Amino acid sequence: MKEASLPYSYEHRRSRRRPAALKWSNWYLSILKLAVGLLLVLLVSLLWLLHRNEIDEQRSTLIADVLWLEQSVRFHLDGNSEQLQQLALDLTRARNPGELFDLRARHILKNNPELRQLLWLDATARTVHGMPTQTLPRPEHEAAGENPVSRSVELARLGKPVYSDAYRTAETAQFEVYVPIFDDGQYRGTLLGVYSLTGLLKHQVPWWFAEKYQVRVIDGNGSLLASKSKIDASATTLSYPVSFDPPGYGMVLQVTAYRGADNLAQTLIATLIIILAGAVFWSLWAVRGLIQRRLSAEQALRSEYAFRKAMEDSLMVGMRARDLEGRVTYVNPAFLQMVGFSAEELIGREPPMPYWAPEEMERTLLLHNKVLEGNAPHEGFEIRLMRKDGSRFDALIYEAPLIDADGRQTGWMGSIIDVTARKHAEELARQQQEKLQVTARLVTMGEMASTLAHELNQPLAAITSYNAGCLNKLESGNFSAAQLKEALGKLGVQAQRAGHIIRRVHDFVRKSEPKLAPCDLAEVIDDSIGFIEGAAKNRGVRIVREIQGMRPELLADPVMLEQVLLNLMRNGIEAMSEVPSSQRRLTVKLGQVDHQMEIRVIDRGPGVPPELVEKLFTPLFSTKADGMGMGLNICRSIIEFHHGRLWIENNPEGGSIFVITLPIARQ
Repeated sequence: MKEASLPYSYEHRRSRRRPAALKWSNWYLSILKLAVGLLLVLLVSLLWLLHRNEIDEQRSTLIADVLWLEQSVRFHLDGNSEQLQQLALDLTRARNPGELFDLRARHILKNNPELRQLLWLDATARTVHGMPTQTLPRPEHEAAGENPVSRSVELARLGKPVYSDAYRTAETAQFEVYVPIFDDGQYRGTLLGVYSLTGLLKHQVPWWFAEKYQVRVIDGNGSLLASKSKIDASATTLSYPVSFDPPGYGMVLQVTAYRGADNLAQTLIATLIIILAGAVFWSLWAVRGLIQRRLSAEQALRSEYAFRKAMEDSLMVGMRARDLEGRVTYVNPAFLQMVGFSAEELIGREPPMPYWAPEEMERTLLLHNKVLEGNAPHEGFEIRLMRKDGSRFDALIYEAPLIDADGRQTGWMGSIIDVTARKHAEELARQQQEKLQVTARLVTMGEMASTLAHELNQPLAAITSYNAGCLNKLESGNFSAAQLKEALGKLGVQAQRAGHIIRRVHDFVRKSEPKLAPCDLAEVIDDSIGFIEGAAKNRGVRIVREIQGMRPELLADPVMLEQVLLNLMRNGIEAMSEVPSSQRRLTVKLGQVDHQMEIRVIDRGPGVPPELVEKLFTPLFSTKADGMGMGLNICRSIIEFHHGRLWIENNPEGGSIFVITLPIARQ
């Protein structure tokens, strides 16, 4: 029974599967037929779309080529107009204008075959010179009494080149350009150039353009003026007109594409599509997945681009990109707001840029060339730029190369920061620092007033004594000339001593701009000791100077360095007030270390606690009960102004050492 049941069960299952398989096969065939039918419909639609796409691409190419041709012709006409303007300017300055006109006209006509004739008209529109002839060809059917030359000359008197209507002669269609001649603001005549439309098309339409298109010039009435064509292209409908301006007056430059051969590649592609229809149908699902992944990637790319664009637009730093020729290719809103121009006014501009300040033009162009050569300073550079309203601002610019996905440099990206406010703040800070320095000097002199008064009192007392002695000798009548001469000489020495003290005080406290001059640091140290030596004696402090024999001069402001040394020595003297008298010694050392001069001010006081060393040069911090906390800060700023350094060290023998280093030669 079991053996019989197995075949039955197998056959039964097969019989049950057949209807299901057939049903599946029919459904599959129906779906396949529908798919094939849809594929055929899609194929026809695809061929039609390809045909339309080809027409659209041809039209886009045609429009681009027409615009290029129109721009090329217009640039050429503008270039010729500029040459005639330069000739007009040179004629007013030449000693022999006739020879100059003949020479230059011959050159212009030779290099511009489309120019048939050049004439020089005086202020009354009469011909003065002409090349190759002085006779101006006129239209075939010119109305009686009409003088288009006079009308064009009158328009040219306004100061700009004027183009005439196109007209036909016996030989060709042509138009004229009128360039006024002014001398010291007075109208002196007109340069008249005669253009041949046929010659213009012949020499300005390149061979490859004529291989693809028929080029025609049509007037405002639709009449053909000139044409450049190998065959008749009127059978095609792919055509594009553009205004021919200059000269204008309704003239149109019409370009028509030649009819091309049938595209056999499309037929071949359609055949291959039919052959591979099954494979395409099978791969649709995989393609769908690929498309979805690609769309996801594109969406992510768009999101990333939008994010970066929003980030760039929110920056306060101006961003400007230029290509390898220096043309502006990108600007962000911050830069546009900085210079006041619009993006349309800057994109595509070549140097000189409208935001370059005229007074900085030479330096700006030099820096621009350095950037294009790849020699831009890594630390950036400052330059003065000009806004659209004419106001100036200082900018700090950093340039970096633009690298594309293939690793090739395509241009330069500049980051521009407006530092006008910062520089203004720095200038105010410098002025405040200068005022603080002067105030500190006045405070120093105020604190040393009693000592200076004592020093000044000694020569004044001596002067009084010598003067009284001379008067007594004169009253007694018992004197000799030698005695009086000796007394008066000593009196003069004391007067010079008093004057020297007053002059030193005056030079020290007066307000003046920093003046860098060659100076000997030994003399600066001696003058500083001369100021404070009296105060040191009053406190029982002995000042010791240790100065090396050979010492180079360096550029510095002696008065500012005296202020630093006086402050440091006064701090050292005051620090030793609690030290026994035998140890009150202030040492000032001067020596050379490598390429720097080093000054050490050494005291024997209690020293500075380590936790206060970092705060010692901080503004408004002082270890004195009545101190303002500005002295050491001013001292450090003065030394840094001289490109030097100031710091404090502990004295191994007790006390502190203030170290000053100053470079001997600056780069």
